[in-house]
Amino acid sequence: MQVNTFSIVGYDANEQAWGVAVASKFPAVGAVVSWARAGAGALATQALCKMSFGPGGLALMAEGKSAQETLAALLANDPGAADRQVGMVDAGGGAAAHTGERCYTWAGHKLGEGFTCQGNILTGPETLEAMADTFITASGELADRLVSALLAGDTIGGDRRGKQAAAVVVVRPKGGYGGDTDRYLDLRVDDAREPVQELQRLLGVHHLFFGKPRSEDQMPITEAIARELQSFVQRLGYYRGEVTGVWDDSSKQAFWAMVGNENLEERWNIEGNTDFIDRVALEYLRERYGR
Repeated sequence: MQVNTFSIVGYDANEQAWGVAVASKFPAVGAVVSWARAGAGALATQALCKMSFGPGGLALMAEGKSAQETLAALLANDPGAADRQVGMVDAGGGAAAHTGERCYTWAGHKLGEGFTCQGNILTGPETLEAMADTFITASGELADRLVSALLAGDTIGGDRRGKQAAAVVVVRPKGGYGGDTDRYLDLRVDDAREPVQELQRLLGVHHLFFGKPRSEDQMPITEAIARELQSFVQRLGYYRGEVTGVWDDSSKQAFWAMVGNENLEERWNIEGNTDFIDRVALEYLRERYGR
């Protein structure tokens, strides 16, 4: 399986998060290349892809081996090492990468503090240089920085055969929905004309529905906002009362029913401070249901 692609593997010490972003002229590339486990590290396996490097590498790093030690162990037992490309970061953010001498040109990797970029069948080294520079300077959480780096590589060069798929995965301890897994984010674009741009759009969707509201975004539900919300729930059939601007219990219950159907319960909850609304949620509802 020749997975001709470019990817970035990264670590964020403040978030205690590990992740991989990848793009390729290869369908469903995220299902093949990207591997991550909270507290262990993250890994991308590509070129003449050996998928067992994923779980095998994570298991070694979970035992406490560094990225460099893990990489050496994987390659030592692999007769096809010259055809492989691998990048990884360990539990502490140590990075290591390998580009086999038989990988198709242009192929190479670029390491930095807490990350590694790698690619094969690229337009040239400018792809990895743009990715590294962007990852270092980008703002936002790890997922934002990974996708920004991927977009920079895609814009300046990328896979010289074209575009098809892209993906990003980020893990954190108890980072999954409900807090009982580490899978904070796992987004995939398996077949699209502009997969990295679509991946960036999906990341924004993820932040909307699963992001934690910030205290500075909490807005009091004034009479004017109450009228807006009542008009939304009335028009959609959740509320049979009048649009009065009085934010009473029946209005709140109707809005809670709407919130559940819109998957916005991370941003407004009937058991929370119901006299405030998250700015991000309100802007989404205005765009979707405002007149």
